[in-house]
Amino acid sequence: MRLPIIAAALAAALVTTGARAQDVAAGERSWNKCRACHQIGEGAKNLVGPHLNGLFGRHTGEVEGYSYSAANKGANLTWDEATFAEYIKDPKAKIPGTKMVFAGIKNEQEIKDLTAFLKQFGKDGKKM
Repeated sequence: MRLPIIAAALAAALVTTGARAQDVAAGERSWNKCRACHQIGEGAKNLVGPHLNGLFGRHTGEVEGYSYSAANKGANLTWDEATFAEYIKDPKAKIPGTKMVFAGIKNEQEIKDLTAFLKQFGKDGKKM
C-alpha cells in the first residue's frame, strides 16, 4: 500500500516547512497569559474579565453578571476564530474603548493553539 507512505511523506513535508496544526497543549501553556483575568472550565467565574466558557459563537458583552465596557457591549461581534485572532493580537485596536488591558499575542501559531485550547470548553465549562 502506497497510501501510508504518501501520508508519512506529506506529514514530514509539513513539519519541515514549519506548518503545523493547532496544538491544544501549547494553547494551554499560552492560556497562562490569560489566567490572571479570566477563568475557564467547570466552576469558572468572572474575574477582572468574563469567564471564557463557550466563547466561540457567543456575542460580545453577553456573559451574565459581568460588567462590560460600553465599547464591548456595542461592538456587536460574534466570537469566531477569525474575530478572536484579530482581537487577541491587539484588543484595543479591534474594540476601541475596551477595558481589556493586554498587549496582545502576535504569533499566529500561538493564537491558533490558544484558540484550540479555548474551543474545548462548552458553555457549561465542560470539555466537549
